[in-house]
Amino acid sequence: MSDAAKQYVPESVLKKRKTTEKVAAERAVAEAERRKAAAAKRKVIFKRAEQYVKEYRAKERDEVRLKRQAKAHGNFYVPAEAPLAFVIRIKGIMKIPPKPRKILQLLRLTSINSGTFVRLTKATLQMLQWVGPYVAWGYPNLKSVRELVYKRGFAKVDKQRLPITDNAVIEKALGQFGIICVEDLIHEIVTVGPNFKQANAFLWPFHLSNPTGGYKGKKATHFIEGGESGNREDKINALIQKML
Repeated sequence: MSDAAKQYVPESVLKKRKTTEKVAAERAVAEAERRKAAAAKRKVIFKRAEQYVKEYRAKERDEVRLKRQAKAHGNFYVPAEAPLAFVIRIKGIMKIPPKPRKILQLLRLTSINSGTFVRLTKATLQMLQWVGPYVAWGYPNLKSVRELVYKRGFAKVDKQRLPITDNAVIEKALGQFGIICVEDLIHEIVTVGPNFKQANAFLWPFHLSNPTGGYKGKKATHFIEGGESGNREDKINALIQKML
C-alpha cells in the first residue's frame, strides 16, 4: 500500500473535525467572556455589600447619637415606627373562623411555624389584629433578616420552591429591579425599598422549627399577658433565633 493511500482521510471525517474544532473554539471564547463578566459582576456585588455595611453602621450610629442627645436633655428617644414585620404562624387549622383563615392565606401562612415578611401599613396592621391569636409577630432586626435569608431562604420560581444556591437565581428573577445578589435582596427587605413587594414575593414562606425549649406560655394568650401570640415588637428576634 502506498503512502498516499495510507494518508487518505474521508471528506466527511475532515468536515466533522473542522466542525468540532470550530465548536470548541467558540466554547472557549464564550467561557472566557463568561468568566470576565462574572469577575466584573463580583466586583459590583462586593462594592454594593460594602456600601450596605456603611449604610447600616451609619444608621446605628445615628440611633445611638439621638438616644444620647435625648438622655442629655432629660428626654426619652422614641424611634420611628417600624416599617417591617416578621409574622410567624403558631397555631394550626383547628377552630379558625373563615375571615382569619382567609387572612392567613393572604399572608401566605398556610402551615404552622411558617413565617413571612410584611410591610406595615394601616391595612396590614388591621389584618394582623384579626389573626392576632394565631400568630406571633414583631419587628425583625438586620441580623434576623440576614440569618433567615441565608439559613432558611428559598426562592419561588415558576411556583416551585428552589434553594438559593447562586446569585444567578436572584438575578434571573429580580435583575430587572436592580436586585442581583443576596445582599441586594436583604437590603430591599430590611429597608422596605420600592421593590419590596417583588423581593418578598420571590422568597418562599420560611419553614421554621419548633422553638428550642418550646413555648413558655399559652399560644392563644397575648404576649404581654404572658402568652405567645400577638405583637412582641423587637422581642420577635429572640423567637426567630430559637426557631432557626
